[in-house]
Amino acid sequence: MNQKLQKRLLATGAIMVAIGLFSYLAVGGIGKNLVYFWDVKELLTKGQDAIGVTVRLGGVVKNGSLNWDAKTISLKFIIATSPEAEDGYEVPVHATAAPPQMFKDGIGAIVEGSYDGKVFQADRVIVKHSNEYHPPKDENKPMPNFVKELIEQENSADISDKAVK
Repeated sequence: MNQKLQKRLLATGAIMVAIGLFSYLAVGGIGKNLVYFWDVKELLTKGQDAIGVTVRLGGVVKNGSLNWDAKTISLKFIIATSPEAEDGYEVPVHATAAPPQMFKDGIGAIVEGSYDGKVFQADRVIVKHSNEYHPPKDENKPMPNFVKELIEQENSADISDKAVK
């Protein structure tokens, strides 16, 4: 075997080993890091297969179920398929984190964690909301010269304070 052929075989072998190693790392570890998205109905119909699996559970916070205790940092609520949960698909959720600012009854929510067969233990609570911007209504808009008037009032107050001293 000549030297040129040996170098080619060595380079091809090194490339094959690198591709194999990269494939193993990319595909081999992905199963442990996958987080599936299920709705409430899917979670409940999976039965025993849903217990202990880390998932993102999507639904709506059932009206009247929200219970936040700031002293113990305990958030409990029921996530369901609708705010009134007429179809009976609902799961109690417990999280030990402060709720997001927009969190309230009837809002869409996604919780990430695992189900123990009775309660969904959430590590994260995410609020689903619209990405549409709505400008404030006329009665809520600031006055056109509001900021200018505040600055002028502040300046006149500073001048009168200096005059008194």
